[in-house]
Amino acid sequence: MTTPQEVAPGAAPLLERAFDLDVVEGSWAVTDVEGEVPPYVRGTYYLNGPSRFRRGDLAYRHWLDGDGAVTRLHFGAGGVSFTHRFVRSTKWLAEEEAGGALFRTFGTAFEGDQLKRGIALESPANVSAFRWRDELLAFGEQGLPFSLDPESLETRGEYTFDGRLNAVSPLSAHPCFDAATGDMLNFGISFSKRQPSLSLYRFDAATGDLAYRKRHPLSAPCSTHDFMISGEHVIFYLSPYVLDVEGLMAGGKTIMDGLAWEPGRGTEMLVIDKATGDRLGTVPVGDRFCLHLINAFEDGDHLVVDVLELERPVYGQYQVLPDLFVDEPRALPVRRILDRKTWQVVETAEIDYTLCADFPAVDPRRDEGAYDDFWLLGISRTGEAGRKFFDQVAHLRWSSPGAHDTWNAGNNRYLGGEPVFLGDPSDPGRGSVICQELDAEARASAFLIFDAFDIAAGPRARLRLEHPMPLGFHAAFYPEGA
Repeated sequence: MTTPQEVAPGAAPLLERAFDLDVVEGSWAVTDVEGEVPPYVRGTYYLNGPSRFRRGDLAYRHWLDGDGAVTRLHFGAGGVSFTHRFVRSTKWLAEEEAGGALFRTFGTAFEGDQLKRGIALESPANVSAFRWRDELLAFGEQGLPFSLDPESLETRGEYTFDGRLNAVSPLSAHPCFDAATGDMLNFGISFSKRQPSLSLYRFDAATGDLAYRKRHPLSAPCSTHDFMISGEHVIFYLSPYVLDVEGLMAGGKTIMDGLAWEPGRGTEMLVIDKATGDRLGTVPVGDRFCLHLINAFEDGDHLVVDVLELERPVYGQYQVLPDLFVDEPRALPVRRILDRKTWQVVETAEIDYTLCADFPAVDPRRDEGAYDDFWLLGISRTGEAGRKFFDQVAHLRWSSPGAHDTWNAGNNRYLGGEPVFLGDPSDPGRGSVICQELDAEARASAFLIFDAFDIAAGPRARLRLEHPMPLGFHAAFYPEGA
């Protein structure tokens, strides 16, 4: 077993400081601003991520193990305000009261640990945060989200969609929101060895009702983190990353221990009719892994699906803390054009960006439609020895597959939070992206705002925080009045 002491700091010295910060909750004005926030940046930004990696004497092993904490940045005419709070999940409350760890996590098991109803993890609600009707929902992997007050971030409780789902209903951390109706679509995987299945949900934005729940059989209980919707379709990229759930329940395994990469099974795309939830086709697409899709849209008789493919799964690179990305897989943005009658791939295109990368984001005004630009975080020192971490913001274009607009953070600085796009409402061709920075040497955090179409120029604004905070996962931005 690899231990932190056996891995050289490599290209990520002081990365351990990202996982031992004392998280400070509270609200305050952001007054230390270097540069200028564009005047059109008005609205609210949310970020969620794992933020506590130790409970008593127990040190968590995996990046996905930490308790979720949500950040809110509000951009108004009078300046920027900041709020940061832990999600008071069932896990968080019980372990606070106990004064130590109680529950098994994604990558950490210990003697006497507990599972929810003996079959699932208690969610740390640490992956994403999205507004839904009058709620802000903090999502974790494969469990119900927790409702937060959208302004104060106080936890209101577990969110059951008005009782339409229960405590063990499978649900992912990646909802999609229909551009035309605002309806929420989400999914969950049943990891039964005999009858694995995928449940697709659609919730009505006006009423909150469950418009449909459709169950689709799977050939294997494959771990699936993300999915994508287009104007008319729902698309899943099903990688052969197979989970032994029986080992979780009876064998004392963690999720990480129970996952097996079986590329011989092959990878496929599942295409579903968005209006009805019915299966339309299954498309073989090789034997790679995809954690996050990029975008999808219809083009006449074709469906265009863009994904960020990796050579192999990445979850194993999230441990053992703090030695992440020691043997990181390279990524490749891939576009496949599918014939909507035969569900065959008729054309494939790639972008020549092969670093280890993650968290692709597009201009939300282009969701479900034709687009060219997207942004992501990369590891500039991919392939070097030792541990590494995200330190590059990249702007890529399908129309210029060999030209990359990038910026590197520099020594001892690391990036988090997907680079969310903040559009100029008066100009569809102008916008900014925002992401998170940790200066590990100074133990200082900031949010960076870039000109989305000139990333190489560096941040046009750096919003320095009063206290350092861990690096997050998924983010969302809601323009003023939205």
